[in-house]
Amino acid sequence: MRYEYDSEADALYIYLPPEDRPYSYGRDLDAERRIDYATDGVPVGIELLCVSHGVKLDDLPVRETVRQILSKLKFPAYEELPLR
Repeated sequence: MRYEYDSEADALYIYLPPEDRPYSYGRDLDAERRIDYATDGVPVGIELLCVSHGVKLDDLPVRETVRQILSKLKFPAYEELPLR
């Protein structure tokens, strides 16, 4: 899976396969996480901001792949624990 990290912006963009699907719209999960979609609603990319401070994995597609990329880049990843 292809990704690009911009150290000045502390931003990571992960391209989701197949990469030939054109971008149609994006949905912000919060101020630091955005998912981009093709016209058919299939995710085509994930934009993550402030990655050096840690990334919340909840609600992200391909969560384990995102965790592996963050680990390779030495950035923390976490999931919120459900309330009891």
